[in-house]
Amino acid sequence: MSNLRVAGLGRHYAIMIVGAALAVAALAWAAYGFYRMGVDRGMSLATTSSGSGPTAAAKPGDVDPTTGRKILYWHDPMVPAQRFDAPGKSPFMNMALVPVYEGAAGAESSITVNPRIQQNLGIRTAEVLHSTMTPRLEAVGNIAFNERDQVIVQARATGYVEKLLVRAALDHVAAGQPLAEIYVPDWIAAQEEFLSLLRMRGENLAGLIDAARQRMRQVGMTDEQIGAVEKLGAAQPRITLRAPIAGVVADLAVREGMTVMPGETLFGINGLSTVWANAEVPESQAGFLRPGARVAAHSPAIPNTVFDGTVQAILPSVDTSTRTIKARVELANPSGELVPGMFVSISIAGPANEALMVPTEAVIETGRRTVVMVVEANGTFAPVDVEIGIEANGQTEIKRGLTAGQRVVVSGQFLIDSEASLRATSTRMQSAGPPQNSAVEHSGEGKIEALDDRSVTLSHGPIPSIQWNAMTMQFGLPAGTATGTLNVGQRARFTFVMGADGKPRITRIEPLTEGPQ
Repeated sequence: MSNLRVAGLGRHYAIMIVGAALAVAALAWAAYGFYRMGVDRGMSLATTSSGSGPTAAAKPGDVDPTTGRKILYWHDPMVPAQRFDAPGKSPFMNMALVPVYEGAAGAESSITVNPRIQQNLGIRTAEVLHSTMTPRLEAVGNIAFNERDQVIVQARATGYVEKLLVRAALDHVAAGQPLAEIYVPDWIAAQEEFLSLLRMRGENLAGLIDAARQRMRQVGMTDEQIGAVEKLGAAQPRITLRAPIAGVVADLAVREGMTVMPGETLFGINGLSTVWANAEVPESQAGFLRPGARVAAHSPAIPNTVFDGTVQAILPSVDTSTRTIKARVELANPSGELVPGMFVSISIAGPANEALMVPTEAVIETGRRTVVMVVEANGTFAPVDVEIGIEANGQTEIKRGLTAGQRVVVSGQFLIDSEASLRATSTRMQSAGPPQNSAVEHSGEGKIEALDDRSVTLSHGPIPSIQWNAMTMQFGLPAGTATGTLNVGQRARFTFVMGADGKPRITRIEPLTEGPQ
């Protein structure tokens, strides 16, 4: 009897132990179910509401209404090198992706410099200003005669040069100065006929006198010379040629004793009160030239003297060897100090215009892009691409990229730009990921928490090869993977690689021999 009672009690306790074990297992499974529900619910809230922050419809470049800042991209803080173009759940840590804003410390385009380092580097800034700019174009030119201030002295009748009073080219002459004396035999007969008619007495001689006067004009005499013959009452077979203007004898084509014919050029005289400076202007800057623009010229031969003038004409010709266009500048030369052949430095004033301006030293030109370093509101520096215009007086016009009131770096910007370029390159390399990741396998052990034909969720321990801590995450399964030997709650050994999309994918998985835990 006692033996039966003992056996009954044994069975009773065994049943109680088994029941307790089943209850514990049921509670554990329920707890895991609530955990998964909580994770999924939290991820759903994070990706769909996130307060009033970015939604699933957000994209890079949008402004986050909660912060008022532009979103550059999203990332997982635990795997910051991987970028995403939309918000959602991280494929690594089973958590919501976090936006990275423009100007943030993690953004590749921004650089933060310690204030003490800024002081040591001598970083200076200047404000972007909106003001009037009057560009000045610098060019070099050579002096030439003003061809509009030129006269020719010719022979009006056949004669002989009896006396030459100006004997060398480039001699200076004054207005009215005698140049040469010419004996003209043809004038004698015409003058004697005219004088004889003047001496005759009688009526109706006026017509004959006028005819004689006309014949003198035909042989080349001027009214002034005819008047002299009439006044003196004697023939004047010689003529004195005089300089019509003051200047230099640029062309001397006569010598004493020569016979000259009607229409033959004897002297060419150029004035020096004004001269031309033919300026060579680069073809790319020809758009700044305007006829009538004011000009200031300097010559090394005449220091401390400024010659004023204007752009007279822009010649329609380009030198194919130097790619320059010629601007004809007329300069005042009251003292005659500028002579043909001299070189002068010419400063031409361009048209004034309203523009945004920054100091020229703030502009960084790399050959492929033009950049300025902008000081942002949070004290960081960011490179900004700009389109520049003309440069004058140490200021450069900004056509696009900046607004008035911004501050730009004018000293030390090359160091900041170099740092920005290095950081951007490093970030791009990291975001692309090491190329070998797609081929390198990583191994680990963990417990199967969920399983279907496309993925498996594992609670795994640390994986040193990829610097992962212990966590629970989802892994993709290749199509056709045999999962018949795998069960939820079972421990398994697995290997995986990182896919091109940044998600881990199982390459091999097999259960451990110790069975379920």
